[in-house]
Amino acid sequence: MPSHLIILAAGAGTRMQSDLPKVLHRVGGAPLFAHALNAAEGLGAERRILVAGHGAERVRAVAAEIDPDLHIVLQTEQLGTAHAVAQAREALAGATGDVFILYGDTPFIRPETLRAMADARAEGAAVVVLGFEAADPGRYGRLKVVDGTLEAIIEHKDASDEDRAITLCNSGVICADAEQIFDLIDAVGNDNASKEYYLTDIVAHARARGLETAAVTCPESETMGINTRAELARAEAFFQARKRAEALETGVTLTAPDTVFFAHDTHLGRDAVVEPHVVFGPGVTVESGAQIRAFSHLEGCHVGADAVVGPYARLRPGTELGNGAKIGNFVETKNAEIGEGAKVNHLSYIGDAHVGEAANIGAGTITCNYDGVFKHRTHIGARAFIGSDTMLVAPVTIGNDAMTGSGSVITADVPDGALALARARQENREGFARKLMARLRAAKQKRTN
Repeated sequence: MPSHLIILAAGAGTRMQSDLPKVLHRVGGAPLFAHALNAAEGLGAERRILVAGHGAERVRAVAAEIDPDLHIVLQTEQLGTAHAVAQAREALAGATGDVFILYGDTPFIRPETLRAMADARAEGAAVVVLGFEAADPGRYGRLKVVDGTLEAIIEHKDASDEDRAITLCNSGVICADAEQIFDLIDAVGNDNASKEYYLTDIVAHARARGLETAAVTCPESETMGINTRAELARAEAFFQARKRAEALETGVTLTAPDTVFFAHDTHLGRDAVVEPHVVFGPGVTVESGAQIRAFSHLEGCHVGADAVVGPYARLRPGTELGNGAKIGNFVETKNAEIGEGAKVNHLSYIGDAHVGEAANIGAGTITCNYDGVFKHRTHIGARAFIGSDTMLVAPVTIGNDAMTGSGSVITADVPDGALALARARQENREGFARKLMARLRAAKQKRTN
């Protein structure tokens, strides 16, 4: 059965105390609404719609980077969730199958939960609502289920004392028949305490038309919404705990799990080892057997099998680290291909570069890649040996099996197998050091007196 997705993301999020639209705040390095997109990815949604409002242009710009096919519609007035869904009517014209309605500030709905809702739809329900058993129901809307059938959703503001005793609560997430949902929304009124058009009211209208309604449940943590900075911090902590548990379960060694931080798309291969205080930004893949040593930061990079990174290393976007390669302490790489078995062990910057297999990059080496306007590329051949404190002024090529002398500033290509020396001739002045130090000490004494 075809499926479609609507993400509600129009709210101002005033409790966040932020100029940034709430759904652009990040958990695991991704905007909140992107997590809803990821959850629905396995459904193969044909039409994906995001309802924007507050900060719509900023939301549109970020959404275009994440999913160019995501259709943005506007809710210019925030008149409730049913009104928000109604803005997607034109975008879903003629659609059949399931429509999933998710929330841009609720990032932890699992794909398995959405599939369970789809199964309930397949069994005949026109409207399926996601609920959870709340430890403290508080001000949540309640789901009234009788003999396995969802009879009503009751908003807390409109609930009686008897209704408020119900602990099965409404998450707001709904899966409904694409051919009926907008007719049901048209029947929704705003005769309630908030004078808003509640999406939850479609359950009552569906039942009034003799349509079947159902509820699917999930853990309360899955429905965690984010409205404040404190809740954002709590959500980040929950996300990290879940990612750490997943890594351990799939055969990754985390020597101090609570100190390792993941992004939403971090992938670690089996038998990878991650030492304390490592941070993974978005876009990192680490292959099997690789070791990420303490206090390293990785983003937008690929680490080959059995490679070693760190400690205190920074791999920036575009880094491709070959199998068995080594990036050592206080080394930074960016847009660099480091070949199989190559070593960059100490205090170096390798940017916009290709380093061939088994090459050795000495301490303090810098690829001087930026001229103030353009970035230029450095090519270091296989088995090349770059002496310590070499400046490689790009564009420049160091041949296979070539060497550079320590302290050289290389501005021209070095042929295969050649040794390049590019430094001033050393001059020794006999006795000059003693004379200079005596003069300086005398000047210091005079200044002190």
